[in-house]
Amino acid sequence: MRLSALLSFLLLLLLFSTSTLTLTNAHNITRLLSHHPSFSTFNHYLTITHLADEINRRTTITVCAIDNTAMSALLSKHPSIYTIKNMLSLHVLLDYFGAKKLHQITNGTALAATMFQATGSAPGSSGFVNITDIKGGKVAFGPEDNDGNLGVFFVKSLEEVPYNISIIQISNFLPSDVAAAPTPEPSRMNLTDMMSAHGCKFFADTLLANPEASSTYQDNIDGGLTVFCPLDDPFKAFLPKYKNLTAAGKVSFLEFFGVPIYQSLSMLKSNNGVMNTLATDGANKFDFTVQNDGEDVTLKTKTATAKIIGTLIDEQPLAIYTINKVLLPKELFKAEAPTPAPAPAPEKAADGPKSSKDDTSAPSDSPADAPSDDDPADQTADDSAGVRFNGGRFVAKVLSVCLGLLML
Repeated sequence: MRLSALLSFLLLLLLFSTSTLTLTNAHNITRLLSHHPSFSTFNHYLTITHLADEINRRTTITVCAIDNTAMSALLSKHPSIYTIKNMLSLHVLLDYFGAKKLHQITNGTALAATMFQATGSAPGSSGFVNITDIKGGKVAFGPEDNDGNLGVFFVKSLEEVPYNISIIQISNFLPSDVAAAPTPEPSRMNLTDMMSAHGCKFFADTLLANPEASSTYQDNIDGGLTVFCPLDDPFKAFLPKYKNLTAAGKVSFLEFFGVPIYQSLSMLKSNNGVMNTLATDGANKFDFTVQNDGEDVTLKTKTATAKIIGTLIDEQPLAIYTINKVLLPKELFKAEAPTPAPAPAPEKAADGPKSSKDDTSAPSDSPADAPSDDDPADQTADDSAGVRFNGGRFVAKVLSVCLGLLML
């Protein structure tokens, strides 16, 4: 009986460990849709608008896919890629609606928020979609800004992972004048005006006064750009040091606050590690380390640590965040050596003769006493490894205890 109970316990433990590992594997919308060739155009535009990445980061989502014929109608007016992104964002519901749930909607109707609404670009209720279970077993869809017209219908379920992701086919694209409105290209956005209006005027003015660095920022917007903008008070206090830099140093310093890829806040919260910047050039690393503490995101170099405290814009392909300190790249600013601790006083020998010379301890030359020069990324990797293997050590310990009980 004892053996049977222990074996059952071990089996449950292993099942729990396996299920925990399985839960960490996120869905992949591109791979799921690749099983359905008639949706290849829809799948293609999810990829090039980067909506696929945003969908994959969500844990509860419904994608209202449209086939290649419907996509041709959507593309017939030749909208910009940024307008296409808004239109397709309206087809991503921030809730789970499988085929069964669609036919069992409470009171027969529901109002679902969409990814378009979550971007902040949809005024009022224009980012919501009405879902109604109508007579004859049909389920109709209609954007809230379409005067209540429900002219799009549920066709079939394509893929379902219950309460995680549902991919359903609808009969046509969801018409919305707001989502389909022409969207300006990010490269036409004035970065310095945006920064100046939100507490980063000193950084913006300094960037504007440096044509080379300013041009680098502007040239990288369309391909993806993330900017970490120091607020006015810390940057104003730093300006005397900035003025002492060489011309090349000033360019590198300003470019150090830009990253040549788009990083949403959720991506920064989930990805720790070293991040290259616009100033990175071969041997000149000019990088910093992203580390998280709960909801806080910090950026660290060997000379400074700054925290993200605000978001000016977070919309593919551009993100601008405010930080509370000025990041100092180690290539331009050396870290101050830590003050060594005072050496302990030498112990006196009991009843022994007094030394004719006072004992003083010279600083140790041992590598163990030197300040660590490890890359922060290595430290992060080690910490992550510890987290990854904690579960394994726990299982091993439980197995050891159980085997000990069996031997009693």
